[in-house]
Amino acid sequence: MDRNEFLNSINIYEVNVRQYTDEGTFAAFAKHLPRLKNMGIQVLWIMPITPISIEKRQGTLGSYYACNDYVSINPEFGNLNDFKALIKQAHELGMQLIIDWVTNHTGYDHHWTKEHSNWYKKDASGNFYDEHGWVDVIDLNYDNRDMRAEMIKSMEYWITECDIDGFRCDMAHLVRLDFWIQAKQQCEKLKQLIWLAESEATEYYEVFNITYAWNWMHTTERFAKGNANMYDLKNVLKLYDDYPADALKLFFTCNHDENTWNGTEYEKYGEFAKAFAIISFTWSVVPLIYSGQELPNLKRLKFFDKDAIEWTSAEPALHNFYKALTNLKLNNEALHITGNVEILHENYDDNIIVYLRVNRNDKVLVVINLSNKSNLIFDISHTMLQGNYLEILLNTSYTLGSTQTFRLQPYECIVLAGVQ
Repeated sequence: MDRNEFLNSINIYEVNVRQYTDEGTFAAFAKHLPRLKNMGIQVLWIMPITPISIEKRQGTLGSYYACNDYVSINPEFGNLNDFKALIKQAHELGMQLIIDWVTNHTGYDHHWTKEHSNWYKKDASGNFYDEHGWVDVIDLNYDNRDMRAEMIKSMEYWITECDIDGFRCDMAHLVRLDFWIQAKQQCEKLKQLIWLAESEATEYYEVFNITYAWNWMHTTERFAKGNANMYDLKNVLKLYDDYPADALKLFFTCNHDENTWNGTEYEKYGEFAKAFAIISFTWSVVPLIYSGQELPNLKRLKFFDKDAIEWTSAEPALHNFYKALTNLKLNNEALHITGNVEILHENYDDNIIVYLRVNRNDKVLVVINLSNKSNLIFDISHTMLQGNYLEILLNTSYTLGSTQTFRLQPYECIVLAGVQ
């Protein structure tokens, strides 16, 4: 499997260490790894692991994104050996692990503020500041070559010391592209990495494998609230499909920001949450699952204070739902390339989305009713449609002809994988 095909086959699971367990430690989270492996998780994204500044700290524990030392572990989570043990266990289970990396700003009491104050932007009065009004951080100055070199050295530290597999780069577009080019060139002398950018700027694909899909996120939320239509959804999907083959988008129904500030996927999407999760795994994108979505978690997790996810001893209710999707994404080659998503015409274009993906001997057909309408009966036709299929969510068999009739109930989703 080449690099692009590998990236097309992966899923990412975002880990909020603080809220994942009552202990809020690496060691406590590590106990969940076998379950996540069984659920089909391939890449773990760990939210920032570095210590948090005290000055202007928000809440009782502060924001992960207000760092005061790029090469130390937040003692809230444990120590360096605990983090190494987590990575070792993840690697032994066949998972990769990437860390959240915050380059645009630091906290107010980062040691650089005293050792190298010229590494920061300053206002006309000579004070540190942040351009976006974030009260607990201050912006770094990327005109300073020494700071850039030290930032890259800090990134290299986590590769050589802990064998991480990549970076999720916070607000990547706020940092100049030439820095990211330099950072990737240096870091990939050590190992090939996954580069995920919190950005929708297309020029950043010069460095990053995967970027955020904010346009899709906002459009799906507007759709769920009745402020956008199916044309708007398909227009965004078409926009992304016109990107180069190695330019992947990250699709999600939840992440740490959305959960805390804008609501859980059920607050945002209601009955559409399941459908948009399925699209995240079956379109030509990289899907993300956030901590606790498999429960499902129905509460907004506090950002600056302790607020543990409420796990039970029972298997999470959506474990098998996500397991079916992760296994499909990994094993069906129709999902491993870009540019092969074909939307099929039917009689309810305002309510239904149907698409077929074919690659080599593999096929995936997705049929979704994105409405509350009942008994929607329609035909679809395609020369590649005929064959035997397994509906992966219900584990039921289908045999389709080149023209096939479907009847859908409100919000119904059908995901068919071709059986050879």
